[in-house]
This record gives sequence, C-alpha cells and structure tokens, in this order.
Amino acid sequence: MRFPGIIPAVTTPFDATGAIDFDGLAGNVDALLDAGVHGIVATGTMGEAGSLSIAERRAVVEAVAGAVDGRVPVIAGVSAGTPAAAIALAADAAEAGAVALMMLPPLGYRGDDEEIVAHYRSVAEAAGLPLMAYNNPEASGVDMGPALLTRLYEEIDNVVAVKECSGDARRIPALIEAAPGLEVLVGGDDWALEGFCAGATGWVSGVADVAPRECVALYDACRSGDLETARGIYRRLLPIARFDMTPKLVQYFKAALDEVGLAGGACRPPRLPLSADERLALTEAMAVLREGAIA
Repeated sequence: MRFPGIIPAVTTPFDATGAIDFDGLAGNVDALLDAGVHGIVATGTMGEAGSLSIAERRAVVEAVAGAVDGRVPVIAGVSAGTPAAAIALAADAAEAGAVALMMLPPLGYRGDDEEIVAHYRSVAEAAGLPLMAYNNPEASGVDMGPALLTRLYEEIDNVVAVKECSGDARRIPALIEAAPGLEVLVGGDDWALEGFCAGATGWVSGVADVAPRECVALYDACRSGDLETARGIYRRLLPIARFDMTPKLVQYFKAALDEVGLAGGACRPPRLPLSADERLALTEAMAVLREGAIA
C-alpha cells in the first residue's frame, strides 16, 4: 500500500458537554474530501488520542471511515505504551474501517533498537494491516534514525512507510537511499516544501485540516516541478504551519478550524485554551494564509 499526497491528521471535535461531536467530525472530513485530499489519519496526536477512551478511539475511526465511504484510505493512529495495547487498538481500528495504521515507538519508555523492532514486529504481525512508522522524537522521546527505520522496513513485512517528523529534511534522501522501497512522508508542517523536494511522496499534515486546498496545490506544484508556484503557496502556509511544531499544536489548529467555519472547539484537559498573545499570533498567521486564498 502507498500513501502519496496530502493526508490530514484530523482533530476530534467535542460538544459543549465534552462528548465527541460526531456531526462536526463528519463535516470536517467532508470538507477535506471536497478539497481533494488523498487520505485521512484519525486518532493521531492531532486527534487527541491520548485523551480518548478505548471506546472513543474506535468510535472516531468508525465515524471517519463512514464519512470517507471508501473514497480515500483511512489510517488509524494506534500508538500505545505496550504491544498488547497497540494490538488491541489496531484490531478495533480494523473492525471500524481503517485500512492502515500509524504508530510511534512505545509511549512512556525509551526502548533500545531491539525493543523498538520487537514492538513494531508484534503489532504489525498481529494487526495484518500496512503500518506507517511514526518518527516524532518530541512526542515519543525516541529518535528513530535512518538505520533503525531501514531495519523496521527490511525485517517486518507490514512496515511500508514512515512519517518522518524529526524536522531534518536530510533524513528523507538518506532513507530513500538506504531503503528504496520504504515510502517516506513529511510529518512536520513547516518543512513540507523541503520534504517534497527531497523526495517525500506524501505529507501527514495538521495545517491541511485548516487549508486543505492550499496543501493540495502545494503538492501538485511540487510534483509538476513548478517551484515558483510552490514557494508562493508555502509562504502563505508557513506562519500557521509553524504552530504544528509547538506543544499547543492542537489548540492552534482547533482555533483555526473555528475561524474557517469548521468544527474546532475546545480541547480536553490537560490542554488549556490559547492565551491572548497566542490568539493574536494565530490571527496574524491566518491573515497571511488568507492572502490570495484558493477557492
């Protein structure tokens, strides 16, 4: 299985009682599909997976799969602290309609290479679905370098892709050289142009929740070699895209969703609302995004 193109990692909207807003979630997914995205990630970092119960995680994947209705792949985040927990999440996700999985190294434990390989092998073999390794040192505490990711690809049949979120675009050509069959996707919003130019085939994105048409246009311009157009789009995206690499990425993108008329809303604790200064920074970033917006 391949994952080319723009793949938003969707947020999980909540209603006034704190329950999941399934109508808002479906509406957000419909807007993304109308904009031409190429896949959807549910229950990832952006989806506040760590704040959801096991039943809620399954319900979110089921709702996203229902809204997608087979039009693009649905990828479920199944990151957990143990293989057993991740395997259970993977089984739920498959039954709920996910066709692929995305997973960080073990949460809460900085395993060595052998432990990380064993973790991925256990989940991949039990789940039986294509698995995207997720390298996000900030989120997991473990930086899976090209050598380790190559091992995962070569030694585990179902590991087929990596979401590379180290922020180092040099990793992409290094991975392509070391493991030519491993699909490499950009995982950080503020280096997408660099990542595409380095050879990434796709982008698992938070900013695509808010500006999907711009992200699709950036991808198309990069694919066609039109770097002048790509740079112009990227200039507008960057101020809001930079929020993706901050601890409050979910708060920023949910607030931005509210600004564009989609279902954003509040986050679950321990996340708190943006401060006045943070709101101002978001307003300024959104103003840049709106310059010459793609209809």
